[in-house]
Amino acid sequence: MPSVAPFAETVGLSIVVPVYRGAATIGTLVAALSELRPEGGIEIVLVNDGSPDNSGEVCRRLAETATVPLTYVEHARNFGEHNAVMSGLRVARGSYVITMDDDLQNPPEEVIKLYDHARLGNYDVVYTRYAVKEHEGWRNLGSRFANGVADLLIDKPKGLYLSSFRCMSALVVREITRYAGPYPYIDGLIMQVTQRIASIEVRHLKRVEGHSNYTLRRLVRLWLNLATNFSLLPVRLAVFAGAAMGVLGVVAALFVIAEALTGDPPSGWASTMTVTLLISGVQFLILGVLGEYVGRAFLSANGTPQGVVRDVVRARPAAEARVEDAA
Repeated sequence: MPSVAPFAETVGLSIVVPVYRGAATIGTLVAALSELRPEGGIEIVLVNDGSPDNSGEVCRRLAETATVPLTYVEHARNFGEHNAVMSGLRVARGSYVITMDDDLQNPPEEVIKLYDHARLGNYDVVYTRYAVKEHEGWRNLGSRFANGVADLLIDKPKGLYLSSFRCMSALVVREITRYAGPYPYIDGLIMQVTQRIASIEVRHLKRVEGHSNYTLRRLVRLWLNLATNFSLLPVRLAVFAGAAMGVLGVVAALFVIAEALTGDPPSGWASTMTVTLLISGVQFLILGVLGEYVGRAFLSANGTPQGVVRDVVRARPAAEARVEDAA
């Protein structure tokens, strides 16, 4: 069995991979990553986010046969991709950390390119962008919408594509893992830490197995995390909506008074109901926005966990273990 003692030394690069329904692909990914030889060495961190398939068994077998340092983190249940990444970042020990998905759509050979660009350029964060994205059409549309919303809500460089295939310095990792709330959004946390950010173009491949784990429901939850955890813009928009409806009400009242003064009877039931429904709709929208903020604040204050780690297995290659034992 692999050693579970913590690693004391650091490495040049850690690669954090959240695993969910990835039993068919994670072995191929780990094998390819294990062949890389980045400056300063490499470690792999796999986070099983309550996957319903046998991803946990596959990851444990990979730990037993690892040819590079490998850490396996197991969540007690599914908490979401960003929560899983946060758990992986907390155990990563690299001077730089790359996050990537388990679906093989990001070619492992692009890892060195991304790492060297961050290291040699002295960037805190380097994002990837794609000339052609091989996601399904609705997913590409959702990604463009999410990035457009991020342009409005968080302080990020204009036009920067927020990809989950990114490289972060240890400084950024240390700062963003201070966040303990139940609704992390990695990119929002990054923008709060640094603006020394770059972007490079990499290849994006078709998915080789299964389908995307991001459903419309998951994407909506992600947008809500972005909107309500890292920006006050929705509340400010609610204030503007209320002010606009107030102005509209004053104008409508003046119109009714003018009708009465000219001897014409005020408009009837249809117009009254239209205005009433419009105002009520805006009021309920504002209450919904405020309720989302209050609810999330309540859950955070109530100690809702960001992630519950059931087990951590730190595996070292057998050759390294024999050298340390001999010493």
